[in-house]
Amino acid sequence: MLKKERQSLILREVNIHNKVLLTDISSKFNVSGDTVRRDLQELSDADKIIKVRGGALSKSYPLYSYKEHDIYAYEEKTIIAQKAISLIRDGMLILISGGSTNLEIARLLPKEMKATFVTVSLTTAMQLQDHPNCETIFIGGRLSKTAGISIGGDVMNQLSGIRADLCFIGTNAIDAQLGVTDSDWEVVIVKKAMIEAAGKVALLSISEKLNTSQRLTIAPLDKLDLLITELDGDHELLLPYKKAGLEIM
Repeated sequence: MLKKERQSLILREVNIHNKVLLTDISSKFNVSGDTVRRDLQELSDADKIIKVRGGALSKSYPLYSYKEHDIYAYEEKTIIAQKAISLIRDGMLILISGGSTNLEIARLLPKEMKATFVTVSLTTAMQLQDHPNCETIFIGGRLSKTAGISIGGDVMNQLSGIRADLCFIGTNAIDAQLGVTDSDWEVVIVKKAMIEAAGKVALLSISEKLNTSQRLTIAPLDKLDLLITELDGDHELLLPYKKAGLEIM
């Protein structure tokens, strides 16, 4: 594989999953760690990614960008956000995680809506705070430098005392057999707690993340209620998830 082609594929992986580990990229493309380091450095020098220890972050992640044209798959994420908003009713208590799709939910909420949102995401909380009628509860703690969400024991304690009507969870990867997965242990722990704290859980995912997996399990599919993508509900990519018992939007 030529370097230019490999770097293009690496950049796609970073943008789809928001972050990648050097070891995972090395294994996926069957190249040495030194080769991946050089590729990541060149992509960083070209201002296409954020290089961090052991991997890379997407520049389109809302921790680093609020501009629509910088968000990867912006149109798809807007469709997902609009579908998610259709589930919200006045008076609901809603848990919402971080990520660009959840940020779009916060941006697109109708001004007349009256609900209470609980979030571990600083950027999502800041966007929700601008809403004239919705209340925002930010669960604070140690802030993850890569995910932009609160992590740690205090966060877990606060989440354990919540019983939300609905939870919107973003994801880095979902597979019909392996469930919802991630590469960041502390993010995994927080999302597990969010799922347990809600009566209904909706997973938000662009279709490019379907049938992908990462190292750490957040939840099997039977812990979820809905899968929301930009696709039509009868799309063939969604059939395995329907068979697994998920409601599809």
